[in-house]
Amino acid sequence: MDSGRGEVIFESVFFRLFSDGHVERTGGRGTVPAGFDADTGVTSKDVVIDAATGVAARLYLPAIQRVRTPSGSDNSGTTKKLPILVFFHGGFFIVGSSRDPNFHRYVNSLVANARVVAVSVDYRLAPEHLLPAAYDDSWAALNWAVSGAADPWLSDHGDLGRVFVGGASAGANIAHSMAIATGMNGGLQAAPPASARIEGVILLHPSFCGEQRLEDEAKEFWEANKKRWAVIFPGASNGSDDPRINPMAAGAGEPGLAKLASKKLFVSTASEDPRAPRGRAYCDAVRTGCWTGKLQWFESQGCSVNAYTVSVH
Repeated sequence: MDSGRGEVIFESVFFRLFSDGHVERTGGRGTVPAGFDADTGVTSKDVVIDAATGVAARLYLPAIQRVRTPSGSDNSGTTKKLPILVFFHGGFFIVGSSRDPNFHRYVNSLVANARVVAVSVDYRLAPEHLLPAAYDDSWAALNWAVSGAADPWLSDHGDLGRVFVGGASAGANIAHSMAIATGMNGGLQAAPPASARIEGVILLHPSFCGEQRLEDEAKEFWEANKKRWAVIFPGASNGSDDPRINPMAAGAGEPGLAKLASKKLFVSTASEDPRAPRGRAYCDAVRTGCWTGKLQWFESQGCSVNAYTVSVH
């Protein structure tokens, strides 16, 4: 260990944080190239969204099916517009990317089965880029995706009236924040007037925390989450009761949760996952709040989910 880095202030299976802000990443660094996936028929490519900040994304397009015109010609017809999914990878806000083999494989499968055009976002990672950088980058990427002129894959095949935001773990936290930001801002900023809207939000094992431990929340996990949040977001309001990490904090539920800019919300948890108590509490807060959309919650029994990877089922 380099003694010049100072003391280790937070350690996980995937990274080690030092008191000078340096990070040693020991996991979540594998990558796979974009291209055609023979197993799913999905094609992907990498694009740069903002060269100044380095925000980028991997776009995914399923096999395009043409709708034949009444003439019946084999070469005639149009392509049906597909929903757009803007996806945020997990990894504690510190590791991971759209190029990670697990997330790449997951998004390929999701795009093929759900028949959507996907934008898997690469936001800047902490602690080199302290939060709210990841939130700012994700907001920029979401608005880029629905601008109507972002990329031909999106403009030619994407339905701006059917936009979904989703993510896993920290990415699910970001997806929630993007839906809240959309509601608080009265819509998506870069979208053509009255065109783009978020139809649904997908939160896979969301990562939340809070200043007060929940009764069924593991103490060690809660303490580690609080410590990590303080390191990667020292400017957060009210510490881990900042509404971005604790949507259930006093004063965060109204009008915050009521501002979820979607008609549908899906939340998944796993019974043995230490994040599950917060996920359940989030669902309860949404149900008892003023949000008027449809919530679906699914919990896998007897399962724990790694905080970084997502399995494809």
